[in-house]
Parts: sequence; structure tokens; C-alpha cells
Amino acid sequence: MKVRLHVMATFTPLLACLLAALPCCRAQTAPREVHVLAASDLQPAMPPLASAFEHASGIKLIVSYGSSSTLTTQILNGDPADLFLAADYSFPEKIVAAGLADTRQPIGYARGTLVLWARKDSPFQPLTQNTLRDGHFISLAIANPEHAPYGRSAVAALSWMKLYESLKPHLVMAENVAQAAQFVESGNAQLGLISLTAASSEHFKQVGSYILMPPATYLPIRQCAVVMKKSAHRADAHAFLDWIRSRPIQHNLPQYGLAPEL
Repeated sequence: MKVRLHVMATFTPLLACLLAALPCCRAQTAPREVHVLAASDLQPAMPPLASAFEHASGIKLIVSYGSSSTLTTQILNGDPADLFLAADYSFPEKIVAAGLADTRQPIGYARGTLVLWARKDSPFQPLTQNTLRDGHFISLAIANPEHAPYGRSAVAALSWMKLYESLKPHLVMAENVAQAAQFVESGNAQLGLISLTAASSEHFKQVGSYILMPPATYLPIRQCAVVMKKSAHRADAHAFLDWIRSRPIQHNLPQYGLAPEL
């Protein structure tokens, strides 16, 4: 009996120490995750980019999409995101101005391209630079310029071409550029000024075609990001930005419809 009591007396403190160590062990093996708010033009590009980054780093990106304006409002209202990938400079600049970013200015990661897209069965095929000027269509989808940088670029392009006022009654406003692309793909609009990221995705290449809008008709779409100052995963968020800004990844961005920033 004394031997048994001695063994139990020795074992109990040891068991207590092991149990106390378990939470620490679980913390060490917990998956590394970064919560990302991404502009809707990135919907086709982020899944393969996130997968490649996770394979390279072991860090998982959990991504939610929306217009840059909507996502900015969410962050200003306290959304606990770690990283904001916007479709321009101005919206992440608002996060910097509010003192919520951990850098003094947004960080560029890519450049966007505006295209004119239509379904392959559209009567306006083949598309040309005169398709918009001819004005024979009833509806043209664009992202809301108040919410989405690609919408601003669409208005700028139409204005530069001196077509905005005449085509204004034919514009179908979408909440973001991804929705604008869906409007045309579904037949709810005949034409669309959308992002190259959407137009060059596999599905949109199968069902439609596009032409590039002349770069001179709109300001460069410089897509920028900020990491949240209060994020518990700042290092991992910056690791992704360093990765996407690295030379090999920048070189491969065109396959996702994005132009290199560097």
C-alpha cells in the first residue's frame, strides 16, 4: 500500500505538469491564418495565389470580397481584418489617414486593366474600339464609380472618349466590378467595362471575349494594400505582401489578369 501511494504521489504532479503543457502545445501547432478583405476584382486571382502562398509559407489566407468602398467602411467600423487588398490607392489611404494601418502609406502590389467584354453569342461581336462609339446597344454594365475604382476608370474612359453623357442612360450600375461582369455574363447587360482579372478567367474566356480599353483613356489602376496596426498577425500579413511583391510572383501576375507593380 505504501509503494502504491508513493507511485501515485509521484505520478500526480507529473500528470498535472503534462496537462498544464497541453494548451501551450496546441497553440504551437495552431494553423497560421490571415484574414483578408480583398477588392472584388481579385476574386478570380486570389484562390490560386492564396493556395501557392500557403504551400510556400504554411500561412492560410481567409479571404472575403467586396467593393473597395464597402470594405473600407467595414474596416473603419471595426472589422477585425488583418490585411486589406484594395483596387486602388485612395481607399487604403483612408485607412492610413484613420491611423489604422501599420505603415505611413499604402503598399502597391499590382496594377489593374480595364476591358470591354461581351458574350460570344453577342450581336456586337467581334468587339472593336468603335463598338462603344456606334452606340447600337441598349445596356452597358459598369461598377458603381462611387464604390469601385474600376467604375471610376470606366467613367473616365467614357468621358475621355466623349461618350459618357450620351451613354449615361444605357449604364447598368453594379455594386462592384465582379457584379458588373456577372450582369453581362448572365445577359442582364449587353456589354460590360470590367476588370481583366475577370475577363481572363477560364469561365469568362469560354463564354465571351474582350478588348483592352486604351490605357490613355483612364488613370493607372494602382492596386494597393495596408496591414492593420492592431492585427495579431501583422508579420504573416506582411509576409504575403512581400511574397506577392517578389520578382517571381510579379512576373507571373499577368496570367491572373494583373500587371506587375514593380
